[in-house]
Amino acid sequence: MYAGLKNTPCCLCGREETHTRIAVPPRALRLMENGGPIAWRDVVGTVTLRFCADDWDLVSDLAVEMDTHPLSRCNAAHVSLDLREDHEALLSATKAETDQTELEARLVREAEATLDAVDDPYTEERDVVEAVVVLRALEELGVRDGPGRADADAEKSTPADDD
Repeated sequence: MYAGLKNTPCCLCGREETHTRIAVPPRALRLMENGGPIAWRDVVGTVTLRFCADDWDLVSDLAVEMDTHPLSRCNAAHVSLDLREDHEALLSATKAETDQTELEARLVREAEATLDAVDDPYTEERDVVEAVVVLRALEELGVRDGPGRADADAEKSTPADDD
């Protein structure tokens, strides 16, 4: 069942004319403005965000130069997404929550592969920005360890030598 909009406006400023789109995992809705009421576990597939040309420059700078994401400023009302059918209403039966881990794992693998190929002339800036946004969003949500966090955690758990 399709519930989102096909031609959504820029999720940052609301401008109708958009320049670039990226896809993020459904869980990222929790980081967005107005995303709280959306049942992210009922989203099928990725969530598509669109940006106007002016905002794309800002998003690109945030991702590439500052290694962060703009999701807290994105309006979840301006995203495109698919919701699963409401089985509870149609069949008077309860359906188990959707497990998003497989989708998230695939997006992480694709993002890491993109960042590994950042120097490849065929790797587009849009792909790099999308990869950074996906990885940083999942890190902020506690789904994935950030760069350096695993090393820091390992150092904390290793007892110090008293010699």
